Amino acid sequence: MKQGLHPENYRPVVFKDMSNEDTFITRSTINAKETIEIDGVTYPLVKIEISSTSHPFYTGKQKLVDTAGRVDKFLSRYGNRNKK
Repeated sequence: MKQGLHPENYRPVVFKDMSNEDTFITRSTINAKETIEIDGVTYPLVKIEISSTSHPFYTGKQKLVDTAGRVDKFLSRYGNRNKK
């Protein structure tokens, strides 16, 4: 295996699912602009739109997450193809 391929600066980071406010802590090298305090410890905060706690595949619930009008644009183009 090649040396120096993997980063060395892994640290605990909080990822926050913005659709259901769920948070989880994992190790990552991602740069974060915000911080959050959990149990008296300050962690870097990364906000995400969807995670395993809100994804329809894992939850079994269908939920549309539209952040930039993509769903409406798709439905306006292709939504009426089966209706006659």
